[in-house]
Amino acid sequence: MALLLPDYRVRRVTDIKPAFLRELGVGALLLDVDNTLSTHGGQTPLKGLAEWIRSMREQGILLLIVSNARKRRVEPFAGRLGLDFQALSLKPLPFGYLRAVRRLGLKRRQAAIVGDQLFTDALGGNLAGVTTILVEPILAEKGRSFVLRRKWEKRILSRHTIPGPRLAAGNKQAGASRPRAAQVQRRKEEKK
Repeated sequence: MALLLPDYRVRRVTDIKPAFLRELGVGALLLDVDNTLSTHGGQTPLKGLAEWIRSMREQGILLLIVSNARKRRVEPFAGRLGLDFQALSLKPLPFGYLRAVRRLGLKRRQAAIVGDQLFTDALGGNLAGVTTILVEPILAEKGRSFVLRRKWEKRILSRHTIPGPRLAAGNKQAGASRPRAAQVQRRKEEKK
């Protein structure tokens, strides 16, 4: 079960701040596209995404789209945002994540995957040994397999408290329980 659990959880990718990543020792984000940066199959970026990308770059955070989609789906979207990409990544297999980390010239502990699915993004990131950040899907998908997976994800997540980024006021973790926070810290040490 632990392989399905993300290290952190946020509402939207734009809620991730450079200070939070620096605290984790993360210098690069591997970004899922569908329902993370845009709606499933969509070409319109999430509101505020361009500004967020600019802010990340200004702070020296590397960004790379890592998607299971084909090049013809990912390339126009990535081009619109000025991001490099890796299509057909075969998530949740760890190979795509490991290739992306090598491509960026980093160690696994210096990268985090940001995505909306436990069974691809969180599982694959955990198998690859990178930090995992789960976002809420932008829009619910209608396909049977998606509905079934989302039902299972909801069930799994309801049984575990996943920490969010540290809040500026009071420097407390949003929704973090001490046992889960300690578990995340132990996993971080193992990844080194």
